[in-house]
Amino acid sequence: MPKYQFSCEVTPHYLPDQSAPEDSVYGFSYTVTVTNTGEVPAQLISRHWIISDANGHTEEVKGLGVVGHQPLLKPGESFQYTSGSRLRTASGTMHGSYFFVAEDGERFEVPIPMFMLEANHGSSPPSRVLH
Repeated sequence: MPKYQFSCEVTPHYLPDQSAPEDSVYGFSYTVTVTNTGEVPAQLISRHWIISDANGHTEEVKGLGVVGHQPLLKPGESFQYTSGSRLRTASGTMHGSYFFVAEDGERFEVPIPMFMLEANHGSSPPSRVLH
């Protein structure tokens, strides 16, 4: 098993209540689970996303941590968070990387595999939050 290794799983969701297709605004959320599958504890320091819509418009987002956190993950531990993005088209893609620093000082990047963002108009009922 590699000493420094993480897996990333992403589940995207279309948000019809945060979208306005008539204004070319499509809202999406995505839930990411990052798991330390290596042998050394490491801390997630920063993120780098590349977000592309169906027209080829690409935006890069870089920043410290994820949703205000810089989790330290021991071998076998996971961190899950949900964030969001908006596109000008009904579909697009996201991918990127996380920058980590291991407990022993080693620095490395973990790729986030590309995933699709797709507005599924009417194919599934919108999720609702009751207040």
